[in-house]
Amino acid sequence: MTDFPRIRTVGLSGLLVSFADAMSEPANRAALAFRAAVDEADWPEVQETATSLVSTFLAVDLVAVGAEKMTARLSDLIATRDWSDAALPGGRTLWHVPTVYGTDLAPQLEDAAEAAGVDPDTAVQELSTARVRVLTIGFAPGQPYTGELPAHWNIPRIEGLTPKVPSGALVTAIRQLIVFTNASPTGWRHVGQTGFRTFRPSGDPPFALSPGDEMVFPSIDRAAFDRIRDTSGNGGAEREAIA
Repeated sequence: MTDFPRIRTVGLSGLLVSFADAMSEPANRAALAFRAAVDEADWPEVQETATSLVSTFLAVDLVAVGAEKMTARLSDLIATRDWSDAALPGGRTLWHVPTVYGTDLAPQLEDAAEAAGVDPDTAVQELSTARVRVLTIGFAPGQPYTGELPAHWNIPRIEGLTPKVPSGALVTAIRQLIVFTNASPTGWRHVGQTGFRTFRPSGDPPFALSPGDEMVFPSIDRAAFDRIRDTSGNGGAEREAIA
């Protein structure tokens, strides 16, 4: 018997519906689909919704509304379908983000390839052709956690920290890829470099990506990357509607 989905209160600020206690594709799919269903229901008590890797958060004033009422409503919605097999939300986008792998721009490619049990050329082929989903946004404004990569990319974080990787760095660990919003220290291996801007403060919306969007990181050489970086405000990224 499973303990999931599980409904819990978050202080008096809302409720959290969790579909697993560890990342998996079905649990992430469930969280995204459940959030979309709550948004579509347009309950007046819900001020805002958000997702993490495997959970949906509803911002609700539990002093005014009461946890029991909202828990019962959520339980009824949960019972309507198998959320792990639910369709992903509509309005999603596929982004093609040109990426230079290795070189001095992304010096931990060979280390990541060794950890994954493949040679560097195979690593580039696999990473540059993988189509990954934005699982959640977090850590920095607009910053995507994407996945999942094949099982042999379930590589651990490095034991120490890389003092700083630049904005647009493509890093990997635990079957996921992240594009860094800002220059930052990290324990994830820096395998590629993009010119993609995930956060556009003056944009509408300011985040380029939403959970459920998909990404591919096609390989380009250093010369092509330098040209893109000099001439494109978005690193040469292209987008297409997929849902």
